[in-house]
Amino acid sequence: MIVIGALLLGALLGVRTAQKRGGSLADKLQYGAAYAMVFAILGLFATILADRMLL
Repeated sequence: MIVIGALLLGALLGVRTAQKRGGSLADKLQYGAAYAMVFAILGLFATILADRMLL
């Protein structure tokens, strides 16, 4: 669940960053995808860490 939330948050932050920089639709999609991947990986590590600490 953390991974999905992080992925969505990353995509939103990426699109927002591209909008602030005055990017085109392609820029917004690229930033959204890149941020989503990074945040999903961080969410995966957070999920693994939380699972290990609870067991």
